[in-house]
Amino acid sequence: MQCMLVSEAGASVPLADGRALILGRGLDSRVSDKKCSRHQVKLVACYEEQSVIVTQLGPNPSSLDAHALGRGKSGCLTKGVTLYLVNQSYPFTVRFSGSPSGSSSPVTPKGKVKMSKQQPHREGQKRSIRDFFSPSPKKSVKRPSSQDDDFSAKRMRKTEPSSGEEDAESLIEEKLKRLQEIAESASTHHRTAETTACASPCSRDQWEQIGHLMLFTAKGVTGRKKIAGFDLDGCIITTKSGKVFPTSPDDWRILYPEIKPKLANLIKDGYKVVFFTNQLGIARGKQRPEVFKSKVEDVLSTLELPVQVFVAAGPGIYRKPVLGMWDYLCKQANDGIAVEKAQSFYVGDAAGRPANWAPGKKKKDFSCSDRLFALNVGLQFHTPEEFFLGWKVAPYSSPPYDPRACDPNDRLYDPPDATLTSPRQEVIVAVGFPASGKSTFFQKHIIPQGYVYVNRDTLGSWQNCVSACERALKEGRSVAVDNTNPDPESRKRYVDVCQKMGVACRCFLFSATLEQAKHNNRFREMMPSEQKHATVNDMIFHSYKNKFVAPSLSEGFSEILQIHFVPSFLDSKSEALYRQFSEG
Repeated sequence: MQCMLVSEAGASVPLADGRALILGRGLDSRVSDKKCSRHQVKLVACYEEQSVIVTQLGPNPSSLDAHALGRGKSGCLTKGVTLYLVNQSYPFTVRFSGSPSGSSSPVTPKGKVKMSKQQPHREGQKRSIRDFFSPSPKKSVKRPSSQDDDFSAKRMRKTEPSSGEEDAESLIEEKLKRLQEIAESASTHHRTAETTACASPCSRDQWEQIGHLMLFTAKGVTGRKKIAGFDLDGCIITTKSGKVFPTSPDDWRILYPEIKPKLANLIKDGYKVVFFTNQLGIARGKQRPEVFKSKVEDVLSTLELPVQVFVAAGPGIYRKPVLGMWDYLCKQANDGIAVEKAQSFYVGDAAGRPANWAPGKKKKDFSCSDRLFALNVGLQFHTPEEFFLGWKVAPYSSPPYDPRACDPNDRLYDPPDATLTSPRQEVIVAVGFPASGKSTFFQKHIIPQGYVYVNRDTLGSWQNCVSACERALKEGRSVAVDNTNPDPESRKRYVDVCQKMGVACRCFLFSATLEQAKHNNRFREMMPSEQKHATVNDMIFHSYKNKFVAPSLSEGFSEILQIHFVPSFLDSKSEALYRQFSEG
């Protein structure tokens, strides 16, 4: 059988059975109207039912006859129905040719789907999409859930003629009794060691949204004690165009022909195959979630394997290498089966490999996030080339800062015989990266001793900070200036005020490195806190680094102390999060 979507403008778009296709403005549709998105609709043909499910993705309305769908909404396109691609313009109709094999829903000469006895259509009753899909003639071996059973019961009560209500109720009771017998039998049945690590297969494809986490569980996925984890981009798929980033939703192909049989063998050997992918572009508005969901479904349709897919759609605890996705898998998405890390592994291409790590592989890896994700979890790690192609282990570089090595008992400052505060009036000028611990240090060790706190984040400008410093000194109070102050020019403002007022000026140089400061910044963004911090991006960090000149006594400081970042944690949960690698 063949299915074609045809337009009055002469466009002819073939639709494969069960495969999603994105259609919008472009050569295929012969539509150039900019009100029509390039990703206007998703189309999925069902040959057996001779229908096409249409889901609107674009912002402007697509319609089936006079019925507008709405963004993210679906409808059913059949013979005699017209799809208007956008704004009641650019009509398309569907044509099926040939006969479906093993069709359980015969088609009348007029092209209408013949309704089954279980789903009678009453005259004047509005049809839903479900009415176009009759029950499959194949018997399912999955164990239905109580939710499925409740739905079946409601469906029967709604659609059965009133004369058959008693028969419907007896069928429901019989079904419930049969389900109870299955459950009791399963609970008493002694399974082998391997099958005890499996749960009932997922009965249907389903998406879930948990904050910035998108989770897809394909039909047939089961909980297992052994997890075979994989990154998606650059590991399972790559671009057809050869570019680093895909140019369209369908700009992808399976990376190696060895991937599909290898994954199939893993499932056969008792592994649960799981993809973990970072997609920050969704949170930034560069990629719509509906389009990426369709891409995931297309990839799994090509692989023809039951796979679970975790998508970190924004920053925070779910983004690799942080363990949010892995923790959710173990606690919420593995059917209650405990994962055995020693028998599990992870494969990814962000492995920290340098330039020319292999012949023909000139570019270095863009990050080390996949390797660090495996390291955070405690899993054996492989690159795609090592796992799928059998290449030898490639060289790689570890990140310069290892959060696992931080010691809450380290010395706080140098020289060790110095004092943090002075009984005499003074000004302390901080120097250090954003997120190097300056604010926490001052609030804990300096401000309680009566120092006036001067901070640009709250006062808005360095001029306001200098004015606040002068007022406090005139009142006879000491001052702590909590700004980054990377260069002599920014520090001189306060040295000059001190010399004018005849008070000492000390410098506290916070020794946290760029990498440690970035780690601290990511940590405080992930942890809930009453204290609000200004947003810090890479540009701000590197601006400080470029401007930084180490302070010296010649600038007018009476003393310079080095302040080391020594973390303190509220609880074991926050400590565990801090000790994870958070960026590759």
